[in-house]
Parts: sequence; C-alpha cells; structure tokens
Amino acid sequence: MRWQDLRRSRNVEDRRGMSGGGKAAVGGGLGVIVLVVLGLLMGQDPTEILGNLQGGDPTAQQSETRPAGPRPDDQMADFVTAVLGSTEDVWGRIYAENNAQYQPPTLQMFTDATQSACGGASAAMGPFYCPADQKVYIDLSFCDQLRDRFQAPGEFAVAYVVAHEVGHHVQNLMGISDQVQQQRGRLSKAEYNKLSVQLELQADFLAGVWANRANQMDNILEAGDLEAALTAANAIGDDKLQKESQGYVVPDAFTHGTSQQRMYWFKKGFQTGDLSQGRFEDIR
Repeated sequence: MRWQDLRRSRNVEDRRGMSGGGKAAVGGGLGVIVLVVLGLLMGQDPTEILGNLQGGDPTAQQSETRPAGPRPDDQMADFVTAVLGSTEDVWGRIYAENNAQYQPPTLQMFTDATQSACGGASAAMGPFYCPADQKVYIDLSFCDQLRDRFQAPGEFAVAYVVAHEVGHHVQNLMGISDQVQQQRGRLSKAEYNKLSVQLELQADFLAGVWANRANQMDNILEAGDLEAALTAANAIGDDKLQKESQGYVVPDAFTHGTSQQRMYWFKKGFQTGDLSQGRFEDIR
C-alpha cells in the first residue's frame, strides 16, 4: 500500500505504554476464549460486549506518562494515523458531495487495556468503535495477531480493519446504529443478531467504499492489496471463527456475518464506490 505521502490525522490519542486503568475480565461460559473470539471479530457492539467486562469507572484517570524513546510499533502507529487521515479525506469529500459536513472520530491507540465511554477494554477484544464517545480504539498488537494468528498479512489488511471501524462511525452519524440499538429487547436474541450482522456487513461495505475513493484520490493500492483485505475479511467470518473455537457452527449466534458475506460486501463497496449500493435494508 502506498501510504507514506498520505496526510496524517490529528484526531489521534496515543496512549501506548500508559496505564489502562482497571483490569478487564470476563465471566461464565467459555471465558477468555469467547472474549478473544468475539473481540477479534472486530467492530463489536460495545454496549453488549463491553458490558460483560469488569473494568472500573469509564471516567477513571489514566496515567499521562510513558517510557521515553522510540517504540517497536512506531511505524505501525504512523501507518494507522495515515489511514485515519485518508478516511477523513474520503468521507469529508463524500459528505461535501451531499451538502453535509463530516465529523471525524478520534482514534485511541493503547497498550493492554484502556477505558472508553462504553466501559473497560482489553487488547484481547481487538479494535472496536464506541458510539458513546465517537472513538475508535486499537491496541496495535492486534496487527501482529492479524498477520500471525489469522494469516492475513499486509498493510492493507490493517487498513481494512481501521476503515471498518470508521464505517461504524459513519453509521453512527447516519443514525443507523441508534435504530439498531433501539431494537434491543424488542426482538429475540436470534432476530437481534441478524440486525447486528447487517450492521457489520454494512461497515465492511463502507470500508470498501473508502478503499475505492482513496485509490481514486491518492492511488494507494499496490498489487496484492485487495487480496490482503479479502483475506482478512475471510479470516474473521463468524462461521470460520466458530468452527475454529468450538468445532461447529451456530448460524443463529452470528453477529458479524460469514466469511463469504464479509468478503462480498467489502468487495461490493470497493467495486462500486456507491453508497446507494449498500443500503442497510438491502444488506444480507
């Protein structure tokens, strides 16, 4: 991916190496295994997943000091900052084309654990978006897991993850997230899970739209980049993760979509670059 000349976002909180404030824990069921699997699905519904964690007061003060000097993940931090800047430029232009002004999210990079307005979070959860504070959270160690555990190497695989979380922010701005959240408690668990799947697949579609427009604007794509994103989408499908973690698949428990669905909707967004092709009611 050609990213070195991209504009760096200023909407970044770098808390790497700082104290996260509170321990994240999970209880019952499959315990930590479930936490890891759900977390690495990406783009969690924070009010459900984070609600299962015991992380202390979300407003608790975090340490403002960290060891001085360069860090091994500084280049990845620079890359993520550049990708975020690209999403701001792309969505800023799309909103302007529709006579609106884009309000970008903030991205917080953390180490091990942190506090969000949605509750405590740990590195095991993977990247997520919290609509309550309009922030994307990522522990950069996830990028290594994406390469090593999920066999999805390449910078553009990471870019897809960041763009997916920003896609959730766009959904929040559009009111789609609230509409889905309002159905919680009104529907059965299985029926609500179907809405969650639609939400996640639309975020994949929006990530594809970003890739399409970013390539038009800045010629970011190199050979193999699209394949890297599709490999990542395939690796984190509900069916694949359930099969790996428990040996069988439970479709009613899907919250993010199958590998095939995730690849399809990212690719559709990339191929069309047209928001009208990924309306929420049409996502299946």
